[in-house]
Amino acid sequence: MIATENETYQEQHATFQLQFSPAWLVELRQRGFDAFTRLGIPTKTLEDWRFTNIAPLVRRPYALASLAHSDDETTNDEIKALVQQATLDEEFHRLVFINGRYSDEWSLMHDLSVGVVIDNLGNAICDHPSDVQTLLASDHKLDDSTFAALNTAFINDGAFIDIPDGVVLDRPVHLVFLSIGSNHTVSHPRNLIRVGKHSKAHVIESYLGHGDAYFTNAITQVTLEESAELDHHKLQHEQVGALHIALTGVDQRTSSRFRSHYFSFGASLARNELNCVLDGEQIETTLNGLYMPKGDQLMDCRTRIDHAKPHCKSYELYKGILDDRAKGVFNGKIFVHQDAQKTDAKQSNQALLLSDDAVVNTKPQLEIYADDVRCTHGATIGALDEDALYYLRSRGVPAELARKILIFAFANDVVQGVELPAVRRHLESVLLSGHELSEDILSRRT
Repeated sequence: MIATENETYQEQHATFQLQFSPAWLVELRQRGFDAFTRLGIPTKTLEDWRFTNIAPLVRRPYALASLAHSDDETTNDEIKALVQQATLDEEFHRLVFINGRYSDEWSLMHDLSVGVVIDNLGNAICDHPSDVQTLLASDHKLDDSTFAALNTAFINDGAFIDIPDGVVLDRPVHLVFLSIGSNHTVSHPRNLIRVGKHSKAHVIESYLGHGDAYFTNAITQVTLEESAELDHHKLQHEQVGALHIALTGVDQRTSSRFRSHYFSFGASLARNELNCVLDGEQIETTLNGLYMPKGDQLMDCRTRIDHAKPHCKSYELYKGILDDRAKGVFNGKIFVHQDAQKTDAKQSNQALLLSDDAVVNTKPQLEIYADDVRCTHGATIGALDEDALYYLRSRGVPAELARKILIFAFANDVVQGVELPAVRRHLESVLLSGHELSEDILSRRT
């Protein structure tokens, strides 16, 4: 099966490489495909994939998706509905990608400050080739990951955001990735984000689809220069039946601040990796995440924070809410290098099981080679508090709504960490969907 899958990708890659591209990009793609061939499809015998069975990926011959689709009214209505579903605020800059390729028709751009570039990668390769080449060359250990290598092999489009020094972006940038059309297709978006010295931005990634059995394989590369700040939000709402595998690599320089807010609700199998390298002093990194699988969904969250220099801080809180026969995986690693004295790192993973059949595997890790640090990590797994349920029921709250209130309370500290009101309202509506008392609960929240 693995050989057949590799042969399928080999044929697609050979055809893909025939399109006109700069020589350096053709070479980079080939290196990516060679790494993919060398690594092969991972199996459960590998420690990093021990709890995540990707056999469905091997069984399906995914074809490379394209923007080509019929222009009939039904298709346009479907796209319009997905864009409306994804839209958080019309005041945001919005770049829409359909099957991994930019769509100007559905995007919305406002005026930009001088020097700010917000574009699609396809254009940037032509207009800013040296900048794109430099950012793609950033070392995020992409050759060590099968699916990162596969993404590199098919680099074609995605978002390109370049904010010069001393600019505070006045509007968030919303990247919307839609998968439509035939089943058994795959897209490989690659996003490049650079925030210059003393600059600040908010970026949101939303992933949605129509139909099922499609595969999204995404990479986002972030570079934060000295004293730069970025709030990065990811909302994963793929269709049940889809596969979603993604990697975000963050390179932080002195005094920069990175805040990640990850929320996973969709896909039959979703695996999200987030790797941060703190390559300077006085850096602050915050990773917050919430994953909510149900049915037979499997959600795998993996984080790595590399403290490479002294006097840095990292804070991490990931929560899982699992129902039915769902499975969750959390693997968080804090790596403190020998030179990273005075590191302050805190990590916590908490899981709430709503069903006797739900399973979570959690593995918080600390690897410390410095001797003057303050590091903590831990994990908890539990069920809803029966006394709290009884208290709410005794005051006339229906049983199902009482459960929703307690679930909301469990997730709320992650949600409230989101500064953008439009994103926070969206998440609150997801948590309390289907209840007429939702607005009353939200208006009374503390």
